[in-house]
Amino acid sequence: MTSSRIPKTAIGLACLVLPLAACSNSKPAPTVTVTAGATGGTGAAGAPEATATSVAAPAKASKNYNLTFIQGVAGDEFYITMQCGIEAEARKLGVSVRVQGPQKFDPTLQRPILDSVVSSKPDAILIAPTDVSAMQSPLQAAAQAGIDVVLVDTTVKDPSFATSQIASDNIGGGKAAFEAIKQLAPQGGKVMIMSVDPGISTTDARAKGFEDAVKADSKYQYLGIQYSHNDPATASNLISSALQKDPDIVGVFAANLFSAEGTATGVRQAGKQNQVSIVGFDAGPNQVKALKAGTVQALVAQQPAAIGQYGVDAAVAKLDGQTPPAKVQTGFTVITKDNVDGAGAEAIYKSDC
Repeated sequence: MTSSRIPKTAIGLACLVLPLAACSNSKPAPTVTVTAGATGGTGAAGAPEATATSVAAPAKASKNYNLTFIQGVAGDEFYITMQCGIEAEARKLGVSVRVQGPQKFDPTLQRPILDSVVSSKPDAILIAPTDVSAMQSPLQAAAQAGIDVVLVDTTVKDPSFATSQIASDNIGGGKAAFEAIKQLAPQGGKVMIMSVDPGISTTDARAKGFEDAVKADSKYQYLGIQYSHNDPATASNLISSALQKDPDIVGVFAANLFSAEGTATGVRQAGKQNQVSIVGFDAGPNQVKALKAGTVQALVAQQPAAIGQYGVDAAVAKLDGQTPPAKVQTGFTVITKDNVDGAGAEAIYKSDC
């Protein structure tokens, strides 16, 4: 994730085990990178649509376009890493980019930033919408004002106005998290999800992928989902309460950075490190620290730098008169204690560029 790696081939989820075995239908994979498929995808209306795994862009933009990247939340290592990918690609293509973001992942805070950016009339906006409904109308209005809108990481209910949508294979990532828990707790048992808030496209998709996978395996009992509101302290309190109600929980899928951080704290405070396996989504410094300490057993890392790179590529391609893919999926890497200082180190998110 610290570099803009380009996914190469589709790899089945059957390959995602700890440790990872090589697939018979792909080259041997000594690392644990999993890429998204190029044939799936469903649009807002439920119609199948092609999904690409990269974006073709000119070697140089035809002019110095003005782009603005609006983060989901400022200071989050995921969006910082995405910013690094955006800025690097902007320099390469010869375009300018500004970066802004709300202090919380909240549409009431992101909306005023978007309105201000729209009034400045950039050539394109790259944005991670903080709510599938609340950000629909303002983003659609931005597109109607003649600004190319590229959705990065998250999306809205009807993204038909967007130049392109670029995100991880979040359903696949949720399934991957369950596969990791199966390896860590093969005896089966009770599992749950710690997420952010309902209505966020990415974490909702991760939860669906995990839930579907759990319900397909009779050895595991799904206890449902708890929402931490992106607050580690809340996640810690929620998992503490969950363990009091169900002291025999064997696994937790924490669907984002702060959910994992708080869940790890709560499990440690409950003295359940040897019983509860935690698989987190994202790979910020605090999560990696927890992984090395053994509180978190695996991390499903996205490719935020690649998402940012492809976002710039899509915007520039459109501005230069090309037609970029409507939907692009990037892959993810499973980081464990065994590879965190080796191949997995490349997937750890940045605190600065």
